[in-house]
This record gives sequence, structure tokens and C-alpha cells, in this order.
Amino acid sequence: MDTIFALATAQGRAGVAVVRISGPMAVPAVAGLCGDVPASRGVRALRDADGELLDEALILQFPEGKSFTGESVVELQLHGSPAVVHAVLRRLGDIPELRQAEAGEFTRRALENGRLNLAEVEGLADLIDAETESQRKQAVRVFSGALGVLADSWRTRLIRAAALLEATIDFADEEVPVDVSPEVNDLLDQVRSEMSKEAAGVRVAERVRDGFEVAIIGAPNVGKSTLLNRLAGRDVAITSEVAGTTRDVIEVQMDLDGLPVTLLDTAGVRDTDDIVEGLGVARAKERAERADFRIHLVLDPSEMDNELGLDDVVVQAKSDLHHGDGLGVSGRTGEGIDELIDHVSRRLQEKVGQVGIAMRERHRVAMVRAIGYLDDAVLALETPDAMTDLIAEDLRSAIRAVDSIVGRVDVEHVLDEIFSSFCIGK
Repeated sequence: MDTIFALATAQGRAGVAVVRISGPMAVPAVAGLCGDVPASRGVRALRDADGELLDEALILQFPEGKSFTGESVVELQLHGSPAVVHAVLRRLGDIPELRQAEAGEFTRRALENGRLNLAEVEGLADLIDAETESQRKQAVRVFSGALGVLADSWRTRLIRAAALLEATIDFADEEVPVDVSPEVNDLLDQVRSEMSKEAAGVRVAERVRDGFEVAIIGAPNVGKSTLLNRLAGRDVAITSEVAGTTRDVIEVQMDLDGLPVTLLDTAGVRDTDDIVEGLGVARAKERAERADFRIHLVLDPSEMDNELGLDDVVVQAKSDLHHGDGLGVSGRTGEGIDELIDHVSRRLQEKVGQVGIAMRERHRVAMVRAIGYLDDAVLALETPDAMTDLIAEDLRSAIRAVDSIVGRVDVEHVLDEIFSSFCIGK
């Protein structure tokens, strides 16, 4: 493969900048800059083709098989001056055997060389993008290989089930169980139950990654924008005594007890002849319906006639002027704000409690596909005179669906299981 290089840290001025070189020519290329490359780490002077000093850098060498990419890797820890970084990158670019890395190419090589599976690559991408504690924890679980371990567990049990069926087909004269159906059924029930639970949690996991949406809805001039400003801690929405000031959906992103949340200030819901305000009202209703949580801000909770969903809460507005039971807030004085935040946070944390390890729609689709094959296999097992080879094919299809979660497709393990379990070929 080509030897590639790139700046591994962010652009701009910094204390330290890291340049990474990966591939078969990594060590010889760096040797051309500093004379010799330390076996593990050491400080060396980097020079250009004319021998002029570029920088003094800490050089780290990672041997093939023990680096992030699985290839021979050398990292240069430079002084973080943009000029120094530019000069070193230009010098590396002048070496014929090297080329600039493409976006994500180091991680792709880690995948191709077996250092990461596909799910771990996705976890790494999410870890890099994580902005809240919940996002970090979720990404770390996947990046550390938890989803791969779970997929391997499913795979092992499905291979075992397929091997039992395959043995009854091809090796009927060998020492195999007469009736394998009870064990096969038990294995399929276990895997299907675990997959169903994981698939159900993917939707919430996506919200943890992308952010929950909380919509503030209510009549015009009830204090929605004032409440948004108070929650955001700054003036992000125009407030006015004139009803209908908010015409569009205003979004504010915040970290709520470690969860990424986008607050939505919507147009006041009312009948209006104003075309522009009418569009704002329609958009407000549509966006509020798609939100994960809705705060109904009203002056009199007893007059609330809208049907509430499970993820809705009624909050009395302007509680400094209108006192009542239940949750109440005043955007002007801040009264009840902490209680409202605690309430929303608890409700969202309840949702997060449903999250498993799988966190992407791709994972959910693969699991749903595998569950479909398992359902077919279970139904066939319950059918008298069912064709065992067709059931085994359903299991092989389910295994391939599981393999797609981590980017691996390999059915040879079915034969491996047969030989190891039933001493075939002795």
C-alpha cells in the first residue's frame, strides 16, 4: 500500500502538532529528515533537503502490527506553529514514495488491517464528535468493542444452531444427537430476544448521538420566548408585548445533565389571517409533533384542552403573577426554572435507560433483518416434515446479517463448528 501522511491534530496555532506517517516507507522517509529514527521514541532535529533546520521534534515509532493502522507508523510531535507544520508537510510531500492521506484513510486502513471492526470505526467517529458526557460514554462503549462482543456472542450461538442442523443433513451416520430441535430452539429464542431489545433501543441511542428536541408550545404572548432566553442563559429570541412576534422556529442547543438537547421556541398557536404568521403556526405544530418532548406553556392549566402525549408536560406560565398547583415558571424572575429543567432531565434520562449498545440505524436494520430470518426458522422448526436444509439456510442468512454489523462476512466457521463438535473427518 502507499505510504501516507497527514496532520493528525487540528489546524492552527497550538503547543504541539502531531504529523502521522503510515505505510512501508514511513521509517525510511522520516530517516531522510532526521538521519535515524529511534526504535521507540526520541528527540531528533528535522531538516529540509538542503540541511536547514525545520524543527526539533519528538519522534514515536510504532512497528507493524502494533500501530493504530496495523502498518509501520511514525508520528512527529512538532512545535505547533502553523509555519513549522506547513514546512514539515511540504518536506514530506516532496518525497516521491509518500502522498497526502485522504479523509479517514488512517481509520480505513485500521479496518482493512483488522485493527478495528466496522462498529468500532463508527464508535470512533462518534467519540471524536462527542460534545456531552452521554455522547462520550455511548461512543466509548462501541469504540471499545462492546457491540462487536455482543455480535460475536449472537454469531457463536447461531453458528452452533446451524452446525447442529447441518450435521443432521450431511452427517446423519455420525455420532450426532437424534433430535437437535430443543437446543436449536433455545439458541434461537435467546438470540432473538436479545436482538429485539437492542433494536428497540437504537432510536433513543440515535437521539443521544444527534440530540433530543424539546419544543416549547403555547398561545401567543404566553412567555415562550422569555422562557427560552432564561433556559439558554442569553437573549436568543426577540420578546415583545405584541402577540405573534415569533414567526419561525428558533433553536438553541444546550447540555442538559450530560445530554445533548435542542430547545425549540415555536410560533404562538392561534387562528390568524396573517399569511406569514399562519405559516409559522403550521411549522410550529409540525415541528412540535416531531420533537421528543413538549412543554405546553399555559396561563391556566385547567383550560388545557389539547390531548397530551406521554412525552408532554403542562407548565403554568408567568407563575410570579398567576399562582397555581403543579409546575409553574416565570421567565421574568426565573421562578420554577430549576424544577422544570430537573423534570425534563429526568424524563429524558428515563428514555436513555432504554439504550443498549447498538446506536445506528444500520445496526437496527441488520438486527431486524436477522430477526426476520430467525422468525422463519422458528416457524419452520414447528412445522412437521420441515426441510432442514431450508432452515439451515435461514440461519446462515441471519449470521450474514449479524456479520454486517461489524463489517465481516464469513460462513466457514459453520464448518469449523461441525468438525470441532462432532469429530467429523476423524
